[in-house]
Amino acid sequence: MIRGIPASCVAMGLLAAFVGYSASFAIVLAGLTSMGASEAQAATGLFFATLGMGVCSIWVPLVTRMPTAVAWSTPGAAFFAAAAAPPGGFAEAVGALIGCACLIVVTGVVPALARLVSAIPKPIAGALLAGVLMPLCLAPASALGTVPLSILPVLAAWVAGLTWNRLAAMPLAVAAFVIVLALGVDLPDRALMSVEPGLAEWTPVWPAFTLQGFVSLALPLYLVTMTGQNIPGFAVLELNGYGVDRGALIRRTGLAGLAIAPFGGIPMNMSAITAAMMAGEDAGPDPARRYWAAVVSGLAYLALAVLAEPVTLLARAAPGALIAGVAGLALIPALVASLRVAFARLDQIEAPALTFLVTSSGMTLGGIGGAFWGVVIGVAIWLVKAVANRRS
Repeated sequence: MIRGIPASCVAMGLLAAFVGYSASFAIVLAGLTSMGASEAQAATGLFFATLGMGVCSIWVPLVTRMPTAVAWSTPGAAFFAAAAAPPGGFAEAVGALIGCACLIVVTGVVPALARLVSAIPKPIAGALLAGVLMPLCLAPASALGTVPLSILPVLAAWVAGLTWNRLAAMPLAVAAFVIVLALGVDLPDRALMSVEPGLAEWTPVWPAFTLQGFVSLALPLYLVTMTGQNIPGFAVLELNGYGVDRGALIRRTGLAGLAIAPFGGIPMNMSAITAAMMAGEDAGPDPARRYWAAVVSGLAYLALAVLAEPVTLLARAAPGALIAGVAGLALIPALVASLRVAFARLDQIEAPALTFLVTSSGMTLGGIGGAFWGVVIGVAIWLVKAVANRRS
């Protein structure tokens, strides 16, 4: 059976894994670090997040016989990177990761909850995602003012990739990032080459469950994962002619996220970008065999998982502004797409505008972060404006 895998599926699966990992590993590390994770904890979280992607990307396609691309929640990691560290530190963040995974599992079991999430107006969901991404998307500009000699080669490589093929933009930017580090940054005493691939030394973290952590972290993490990743991922598969059992896929990715959450693993969800790569004709002429591309990507993720500690050390060796700038570049296309959705309706711009502004402000009210209040305020104004529009 292995010998019968189409060469086009192998090539597309490897490319999808490389693009998916290189485009967002910096965001995952930035998110874990922002939540108070130590170097060892961040490396462990990256390891398990990559391991989760690998296992899911093998298991789910083999069960469904579809190119169901599974990824970590890049918007969720960006939300962690932009949010303030909780009072309980990384332990409270781990509790929020577990809470988010539980919500995803319940969504796969209770169709009414899935319908409730889908009922959030798309402009509000787009504004929420844009507000989450905005602080990190400002990082490249900030880096240009603080470490211009380091970020300029990365920006140049990113632009060169965009002019050639947008899928090459982040891989080329990451390659330039590595070159900048090799030429201009002194690595720590524990030299990078001395770090052996494998599971990083793990410092156990007992999760802390708090109501504030659930509302401020777990709930927004769940919403951006569902609206920013799962729903678009389903749409890509359906547009390519695949019949999707949404509930079953949500349950499977939710259970995988629940398994890795105690180790700091970012939630698992469906991917839209890599799904578009592996569900299209470039992955092979026969739609019934394109699932092999997703399986190959899963095998590639398993191989990348053992590099978690060297990758974390390399990222920690970089100036903070530079690593944030690289992460921000990866999120610019998602920011543009979410803003386009947020302001698509000219008769309803106030609600998404306030959702975006409150979410991106970093404000807290009653100990609860701006992402939650942004959705609450946005939905309330949306409903009031909808009533007013009907009366007029």
